[in-house]
Amino acid sequence: MVVKGYASALVGVEAIVVTVESSSMSFNGEMGVTCVIGLPDNSIKESLFRCEAAITHSGFEKVRQRQIINLSPANLRKEGSGYDLPIAIAMLAMSFQIPMERLEQFIVMGELSLDGKVKPIPGVLPMAMCAKKAGFSGIIVPADNAFEASVVDGILVYGVKNLEEAANFLADRIKLTPVRHHTALSEAMENVTYEFDFADVKGQQNVKRALEIASAGGHNAILIGPPGAGKTLLAKSIQSILPTMTVSEALETSAIHSVAGKLNQKQRVVSNRVFRSPHHSISHIALVGGGSTPKPGEISLAHNGVLFFDALPEFHRNALESMRQPIEDGKVHISRSKFSIEYPSKFMLIASMNPCPCGYYNHPTIECTCPMGSIIRYLSKVSGPLLDRIDLHVEVSPIPIDDLSSNKNRSESSATIRKRVTLARAIQKTRFQNNEFDNIHCNSQIPSKFIQQLCHLQPKSQQLLESAMSRLKLSARAYHRILKVARTIADLAHEKEIQPEHVAEAIQYRSLDRSNWGNRVAPMD
Repeated sequence: MVVKGYASALVGVEAIVVTVESSSMSFNGEMGVTCVIGLPDNSIKESLFRCEAAITHSGFEKVRQRQIINLSPANLRKEGSGYDLPIAIAMLAMSFQIPMERLEQFIVMGELSLDGKVKPIPGVLPMAMCAKKAGFSGIIVPADNAFEASVVDGILVYGVKNLEEAANFLADRIKLTPVRHHTALSEAMENVTYEFDFADVKGQQNVKRALEIASAGGHNAILIGPPGAGKTLLAKSIQSILPTMTVSEALETSAIHSVAGKLNQKQRVVSNRVFRSPHHSISHIALVGGGSTPKPGEISLAHNGVLFFDALPEFHRNALESMRQPIEDGKVHISRSKFSIEYPSKFMLIASMNPCPCGYYNHPTIECTCPMGSIIRYLSKVSGPLLDRIDLHVEVSPIPIDDLSSNKNRSESSATIRKRVTLARAIQKTRFQNNEFDNIHCNSQIPSKFIQQLCHLQPKSQQLLESAMSRLKLSARAYHRILKVARTIADLAHEKEIQPEHVAEAIQYRSLDRSNWGNRVAPMD
């Protein structure tokens, strides 16, 4: 006889159904040893000991016959302790302590302690999405994960505290109430609050304008200026002007955080665009993702949100260079000898840096003390190819003392700016609703093959851009990024055609290109 139950395995940020098969094997009536096959890792091999102890301490009879537990598909490596509960359920069904009729209706996941309690596991949200897609009646998960899984509509979520509760429910001896999401996800996203607001930032109107453009088109931006100019505060405030996430975006982001084990009782779902700010000592694996047990990195945790690099040149060179391809593709490919997975990584990169090691090069009142070679080496830490992938280069000047002390001329609030950004995003959504532009949601994501079609220039605008390309010695990638930024500026102005003034404004945001940096440093020699 073969007993079949169902669990789920994570492949990247998606989940697939795993069949948990159990069959008894006796040898001349002697008690054997239960084993697990189907590419289990060490934590799953150890689960047999946890399952046997949990079964005994939960009031069930000890399973005496030898069982073979097969996790199918057998060619997919299974990892983590979340298979404890489905394996224990299969062992109980195989020993006729619970009926097997209801096992096919549910996906079951959870880690067991020795006393039979069910402990939380990561990745429950994509597992619930998988259960719904596969047509299961419901999913049984640890009680601490139930709220997270209940975000998915159309699937019954049952939270269990211990093995006894799960087994008796599947045996139809007790009734459990499905967990309901108390607050609609869409309502939660509408009621988000922000810690920082552009209204609290004194002056810096040109920088605010640049960040508004970046937010409207999903563009990357770098802020360069002396210490104390407000670069970090401006970057942290950008979260407050981004449009509210859609339900699908919230589910995508929450699924990534679920796989990474970031969701908990305090944050059971991601309802706002995330703002990730890793320390400059971060390794490229922690940034990109991977490891022996693959997990999403910071660039995937920032999906649909903002990734902020404070003091960009201080980051390890290999960490920075590892981002080049994800910035272009919007996803991370991690290939190892035993597996290959993919994580989404569509984020806005916002970076800040000083113009030199001491921070005061080109400062109007404070003299720079850095030798020329030191300045050049410092600027060279940011490679040209990476800089090419940043759409807007924005110079941040120190704030005059009069602006700091004045209570007049209060800046626009983030809510006011967010309305303009949201309207510009709506224009882009309409533009990309054609099936031809699948997976394009904002101007920064326009592929090269659609540039000429979507960012068409009139002769005057084209002439202006060609002149700038020659004068500034810009790359082909910079050319395309200027066009995308100009398209966004036109959207903010509610213009169907890109005008020369839109191109001119987009060009000025390439002021920190590699060749320009050298020219700016040279006069001080």
